[in-house]
Amino acid sequence: RLGIEQGLWGTALSPCSSFVLPSITVVTWNVGTAMPPSDVTSLLHLNTGETNDADVIAIGLQEVNSKINKRLKDALFTDQWSELFMDVLSPFHFVLVSTVRMQGVILLVFAKYYHLPFLQDIQTDCTRTGLGGYWGNKGGVSVRLSIFGHMVCFLNCHLPAHLEKAEQRKEDFATILHMQQFEGRAASGILDHDLVFWFGDLNFRIESLDIRFVKYAIDSNILSQLWEKDQLNIAKSTWPVLSGFQEGPLNFPPTFKFDVGTNKYDSSAKKRKPAWTDRILWKIKSPAVGLGVGGRRPSRGVLSVSQLCYCSHMEYMVSDHKPVAAIFAVQFASKADKPPVEIYVADEWSRPEQAVVRYKMAAGFHRSSWDWIGLYRVGFRHPKDYVSYVWARSDDGERCLEKQLSVSGLQVTFSDEALPKGKGEYILGYYSNTSSSIAGVTEPFQISLPRSEEGSSPTDSSGSSSEEEDDSTLVLLAPKSRSPSPGKMKRHRSRSPSLAKFQGLILRPSSRDRATSRSPSPQSRRGLPGDIPTIHLPQEEPGGHGAKAKEPGWAAESQEGSSFYQTVREQGRPRRVSADNPLARADPRNLGLLPALRLEMIDQAMGWCRESVDQGYPCRRMSPTSPPGCSTSPKEGSSP
Repeated sequence: RLGIEQGLWGTALSPCSSFVLPSITVVTWNVGTAMPPSDVTSLLHLNTGETNDADVIAIGLQEVNSKINKRLKDALFTDQWSELFMDVLSPFHFVLVSTVRMQGVILLVFAKYYHLPFLQDIQTDCTRTGLGGYWGNKGGVSVRLSIFGHMVCFLNCHLPAHLEKAEQRKEDFATILHMQQFEGRAASGILDHDLVFWFGDLNFRIESLDIRFVKYAIDSNILSQLWEKDQLNIAKSTWPVLSGFQEGPLNFPPTFKFDVGTNKYDSSAKKRKPAWTDRILWKIKSPAVGLGVGGRRPSRGVLSVSQLCYCSHMEYMVSDHKPVAAIFAVQFASKADKPPVEIYVADEWSRPEQAVVRYKMAAGFHRSSWDWIGLYRVGFRHPKDYVSYVWARSDDGERCLEKQLSVSGLQVTFSDEALPKGKGEYILGYYSNTSSSIAGVTEPFQISLPRSEEGSSPTDSSGSSSEEEDDSTLVLLAPKSRSPSPGKMKRHRSRSPSLAKFQGLILRPSSRDRATSRSPSPQSRRGLPGDIPTIHLPQEEPGGHGAKAKEPGWAAESQEGSSFYQTVREQGRPRRVSADNPLARADPRNLGLLPALRLEMIDQAMGWCRESVDQGYPCRRMSPTSPPGCSTSPKEGSSP
């Protein structure tokens, strides 16, 4: 990949180091309703042995099996392809940031967990163009987000097929650009973004040339003779809607149409002409000021893109299309300085009394009484894939000044019952209900607690055997609002992905065998010893008894008499929250059991109001002493 150093984005940046070099991988694949293969490691360019690993991966799929009689299932449950990519990517530190599905067209965006606090303003949209706009077999889906303050949009399209439909493809693309609009003034339309990646099964064909000459050119590796007859290459110079879009050279064979299970082009009676239907393009928004000259770095705010790789993957034969991948090096100036929430924790929890979490919020951060701090195993797949949590809220009767919030910080404590037993590596993340994202994280730290004599707790870090794996499902909320997660964490490994618009998505616990080495440390990026235990749903979640918590229809206001309680540290003594308190009965994960209902609307659904609490910014006084090992950087410095 041209030897370009990509690691800067994965490490802490000094105050004077304002330029970042993220590596972005984009993949497109028309899977032809096929079942997913057993391994997609090479497709995602993982395990390559290179030091410049990807920081963000966008995966666009088309023709994922989506039958009319399974429309409800498609809307509520994750498909097997999405499950596969989450399973493959989580050991490499990738967390699902956002996903959007329109029938068989799916877009998934992953990012390294320590980058996630830098991802803000995440929104999704989709546009149907099939059957005059009433059917979603054709059209486009998009995920847009702000990365270090720069607006980036990923657009996955499936355009009309056949050689003679070039004009229809142009009209459909123009319709998608016109119809997709986002909230906020930063970038309301797709082309308003600083950087746009446009990819998918765009279905452009090779004009004029006979099929025999096309196959001869492919066999003789004289692909350049086919480029000038490629419809997309012609359109880029003639269609105003494509002005500014760039694409790397097509140095790989046409990716359509193959006999399934082979690398042979169509041998059926139709004998379709090979074509580069699967493409990846990008566009940089025209800068308002001139670029630097003489090889100098671009001025603050200017963005540059270099394509490092553009290739097809002939080894995948489950579809009549071959997948295509591109790797980009993106350089821009960072516009973020700090994460919204900084979390401080000891290097190791070997006793329950050490499970103290101190956190400090940046000025202007909009906290909510529904915010929570989750405890995650290293290798988690999405923000609600936590082991346990504690509400990041203070007592309703207390008040703190805003100045105290920013200077002194707050403190919460995990109860003994909420802590996993055994040994393992974990990360803490502050989940903001307002932004539907993780606003701050810690570096990985150790938990080494003795196992109970009666047996392991539901959140035992060792997990159970794969044969005992709970097949319950985790339901993710489908908020319509964007979910920003701003900030740049200097020496904190940041994993605050924002699940922007999950379309009532259900994420099942991983079905893969997790008896492999845990994902590498963000610092060394090498494999860590030990296993990533299987993540089990607790038999008795904070939201209620285990049997109830596993039922998709069970809402936040679960049965009366719940045994859940939450322990916090208040002036040196624990306090038990009454089970009658609705907050005590609400598990953040179970709140997602209300599809199409936003978290911020839960108050209305439960029929009570907390305005007075939020307006007063209630909080708990911070302990006068810091927990052992706490510091400005999780491993060095002094506590704030």
